[in-house]
Amino acid sequence: MKHPKALIGGAALLAVLALGSCDRTQVQEVFNKGGDTPCSDFTKQDQDKQRVTVRKYLERDTKVTPSPDANTVDASIAAITLMCQAQANPDTPIRDADLTGILVPKK
Repeated sequence: MKHPKALIGGAALLAVLALGSCDRTQVQEVFNKGGDTPCSDFTKQDQDKQRVTVRKYLERDTKVTPSPDANTVDASIAAITLMCQAQANPDTPIRDADLTGILVPKK
C-alpha cells in the first residue's frame, strides 16, 4: 500500500457520512454507555440523552423489558436521579441504582 494515510482518512470520512445519515437518537444510542454511565455524566445529560441512556440500560442490563415503555423510562430516570444526588461518589455507575421492587420485579 502506497497511501495508508489516505485509506484511513477515507474510512474516517465514510464513517462521518454514515453517521450523518442517521438521526440524532441513533447516533446517541451507538455511543451511549447505558448502565456504565457514571452519575456525574448522567446528571449533565439533557432529557433526550437521559432517555436514551436509561432505555439502553433497561434493555441491556435488566433484560426485564425488551422495549420499556415511556412510563418505565421516566420512572427509572427519576429513581436514578435521586440515587445520583445521594451518592458521595460521582463516578458511581447508574446501574447501581436500586430499581428492584420499584420498577424491576423482585426475584
